Amino acid sequence: MFDTSALLAVLRRAPVVPVLIIDRLEDAVPLGTALVKGGLPALEVTLRTPAALDAIRAMSRIKGGVVGAGTVLDRAQAKAAVEAGAKFLVSPGATPDLLDAAIELNVPLLPGVATASEAMVARDKGYRIVKFFPAGPAGGPKYLQALASPLGEMVFCPTGGVSLDNAADYLKLKNVVCVGGSWVAPTDAVKAGDWARIEQLAREAAAIAA
Repeated sequence: MFDTSALLAVLRRAPVVPVLIIDRLEDAVPLGTALVKGGLPALEVTLRTPAALDAIRAMSRIKGGVVGAGTVLDRAQAKAAVEAGAKFLVSPGATPDLLDAAIELNVPLLPGVATASEAMVARDKGYRIVKFFPAGPAGGPKYLQALASPLGEMVFCPTGGVSLDNAADYLKLKNVVCVGGSWVAPTDAVKAGDWARIEQLAREAAAIAA
């Protein structure tokens, strides 16, 4: 098992990791700044848009923030994200090559799993912290609670269907370190440049108690 302290240090900074889709590069810094000011320093920029890598470069300069790349699907994307300044990687799944690539790149990876078998594959590669995705459709808090005993070494970050209304249900589980969610950066607020609203949503998320 390799060192997981760097990833844990990021994920433990707040109960919620914002999952961000950035279409316009000019939104990157004000969006990230609002989230950090609101108490959510770990920022996951998904590689779903042409602006994503440039957004990671720009947001890596935000004081107090830690920027990572999400929706990382393969070795090439992992390498590009690290070169852009990503300090951690998040994937919806986990191929053996991607798991190996993150180890070789010496970058923390949060690989996605939806079943006990997938979690065991990640475990065999030395991973002990994984993303539970899509959390809601895959079984929610009750499913994760059921995994706690047989997979006692594994720690999860549920993402997908997580909201302000149910985040605490996940966070109270002993095998959950944090949750990921997009509700803290709603599309309409980003398009309108309503950074005050996003900062307030971040404050509400940062105050969620297990």
